[in-house]
Formats: sequence, C-alpha cells, structure tokens
Amino acid sequence: MNATIANDIFRQSIRDYHQTDHVDAPLLNPYPASELTGLLYRKNWIDTVQWHLEDIIRSSAISPDELVAIKRRIDQSNQDRTDTVELIDSYLYDQFRTITPLPTARMNSETPAWLLDRMSILQLKLYHFREQTERPDVSAEHQQKALAKLTVLIEQEADLARCFDELLDDIQAGNRFVKVYRQMKMYNDPTLNPVLYGQA
Repeated sequence: MNATIANDIFRQSIRDYHQTDHVDAPLLNPYPASELTGLLYRKNWIDTVQWHLEDIIRSSAISPDELVAIKRRIDQSNQDRTDTVELIDSYLYDQFRTITPLPTARMNSETPAWLLDRMSILQLKLYHFREQTERPDVSAEHQQKALAKLTVLIEQEADLARCFDELLDDIQAGNRFVKVYRQMKMYNDPTLNPVLYGQA
C-alpha cells in the first residue's frame, strides 16, 4: 500500500458515486470487503455520501422532520467512518506486528488510517472544487477563486501523499511507531449519553 494506490481508490469511489449522485445509492464495492483495498473504498464511499448529506441538510427548503432524520443519518455515518478507520488501523497494525521499533524510534501521534482519512476527504474537496472551476453558470471571478483554492488543495494532496509514504517507510524501518487508541465516542452510546440514559 502507498499513497498513489490509496488516492486512486478514493477517486474511483468518488467517480462511482457520481454515476448516480444520490445519497441512497447502494455501495457496490469492487474490492474484497475485508482487504485493505475494500476498506479504503468503503471508507471513501461513507465520506462521499456524508459530504452530500451535509449539502442537503443546509437547504432552506428542508422540512424539520427531514432535517432531524438527516442529522441522525450523519451521526451514524460519523460512527461508521470512525469504525472503518479503526478497521484500517487494525489491518495495518497486523501487517506491522513483527516490526520492533528501534530504541531511537519516535512515536507518531497520527496513525496511518487517520492520515488516510484526511486524504480521503481531500479527494472529495479536489473533485468538487474542480467542478466549481468548470461551472458554466457562474462568473469568471467565481471560477478563478475556485481555481486558486484548487491549486492549494493539489499541493496539499502531494504533501499528504509524501507524509503517508514516509510514515509507512519509517514504521517498516523501525524509526517510528504508532499507538492505536480506539475512539471513545459518547453521543451514540445509550449508556454514556446522559440524554439517552436519562430517558431510559
């Protein structure tokens, strides 16, 4: 695995979503679900659907009932996103389990999977800012502003790719190590959210 492969999978997921461009389109993962490629595709699909849910929820025409339903769907999507990131970290941790960090190894605060999370979101920003630069219904000024932001995002894409590849190289060489801390979200847990357990 490297950044080029990961970004290619993220872009493929985004293209596949936009074949229908609908938040209820089924996930048809072209990769084995339990393999790293399948997890990356699933991760980006979750991100892509949530991106569009975030657009929908901001419509002034949305009814209160629809707003609540979509907000709850976004909450569940956030949980699915976190769960998938942790599955990716578990997969990578298993790949690196035989590597003993050197005595001089430095700890990296961000795990490879959370860096992949940022890369996945960045691919969505790149896709949608490219759209803005090509819109026929906006001014040239709008297109130029979108292009300026797109240029920065392209630079960031290269930087994150380099950071990801260097992190994996350093882990494999024993020069860096990570600790996988599971996310301890409270709002979705009926035993931890005081509003939910108060109702019970």
